[in-house]
Amino acid sequence: MATSVRGGGFVLPPAAAGRSFSSQSNLLSNRLLLLPKIGPVCAPRFCKLRSSSPFAVEPSATIIDGKAIAQQVRQEIAAEVSKMKESVGKVPGLAVILVGTRKDSETYVRSKKKACEEVGIDSYGVNLPEDTTQDEVLNFVKKFNDDPAVHGILVQLPLPKHISEEAIVGSVCIEKDVDGFHPMNIGALAMQGRTPLFVSCTPKGCIELLVRTGVVIKGKHAVVIGRSNIVGTPAALLLQKQNATVTVVHSKTPNPAEVTRNADIVIAAVGVPELVRGDWLKPGAVVIDVGINPVEDLSTKKGYRLVGDVCYKEACQVASKITPVPGGVGPMTIAMLLSNTLESAKRAYGLVDAAP
Repeated sequence: MATSVRGGGFVLPPAAAGRSFSSQSNLLSNRLLLLPKIGPVCAPRFCKLRSSSPFAVEPSATIIDGKAIAQQVRQEIAAEVSKMKESVGKVPGLAVILVGTRKDSETYVRSKKKACEEVGIDSYGVNLPEDTTQDEVLNFVKKFNDDPAVHGILVQLPLPKHISEEAIVGSVCIEKDVDGFHPMNIGALAMQGRTPLFVSCTPKGCIELLVRTGVVIKGKHAVVIGRSNIVGTPAALLLQKQNATVTVVHSKTPNPAEVTRNADIVIAAVGVPELVRGDWLKPGAVVIDVGINPVEDLSTKKGYRLVGDVCYKEACQVASKITPVPGGVGPMTIAMLLSNTLESAKRAYGLVDAAP
C-alpha cells in the first residue's frame, strides 16, 4: 500500500518514504544580507561511491557550506544587536510557543534558544502540554503580541490535531510574524511592487545561500520541487522576485525528471528521501536540498541516517554546487529567524523605516 508523503504530495512505497523534519521547521526580508564575506563559504568535498554506481566518476560539485555561511550571518547579527544595545539600550526579543512533547520540535526550540543567546537576542517561551486548548494557545499569542519586549513570535509547528494551525498562525501580529507564515506576508510576497515584512526562514535561507556563494539568479531557469506553504511556494515567489524564470514541480507534474533537467537552479523541498537522482539534473546546475529525512540504517548507532530529497552521491557528480544534508539549508533556517527578529526590533525602535 502506498504512503502519501507530507509536504510535496508525492507518493512512494512505505520503504522509500521518510518524514522530513525540515518541513516542520519554519522560514528574503526587506533586503538580503549582502555584507562582505568573512572567509571562504564553499569548500570542495568528494563523494565515495561504489564502483558499480553509474555515477562512479570524480565528482565536480563544490559544496555549499551552510554551517559556515550561517555562522557568518550570526556574527553580523551579533554585531548589529550590540550596536542596538549601545544606541537605544534595547535588544531584540523572540518568543517561542511549543505545544506537546515532540522530540524533533523540542530539539528545534532548544536550538533556537541557544542561537538567540549566542547573538544577544532575548528569548522567551512557553512549553504547553499536548492537551492545551486552542483558546489557551491564543491567549499566549495575545500576551506576546502585547509585550513590547517581544519583537518576534514563533509558534512551533506542527500543533496537535485539535488545534487549528491556521487560527493560531493568523493570530500572530503581522509586525511580529518572524516565521513569515501570516497570510498578509505571504500575499505581499506574491504581489508585484509589494514587500512583505517577513519571509519564511527556510526559503529566505535558500536564497541567501545562492547570493552569498555568487550564484547568478537573474535570467536563470529555476525549478522548485514541492509547493508547500512553508518552503516551496515562498521559494518560488522569492526566485521570481530575483528575476528567475520559475517552474514548480509537484505531485501532479508529468515527467518531473524531464522538467527538472532543464533547470539552472534546483530547490528540492518535498520531503521524499533521494527523490531527485543524478540523471534529473542538467550538468552544472546548482542544487539546494531542503529535505532532511531519516532513513533506516542499522549500521549506525542510532539505527538511521539523514538524507536529503536529492541523491547526493549522484547529484554531486553532475551539479556545479550543492548543499549537503545535514549542514546545508538547516543552519540557515535559524540564522534567518534571528535576522527577521533583528529587523523587527529595528523597525520597533525606529532604526529603519517603519513602512515595508
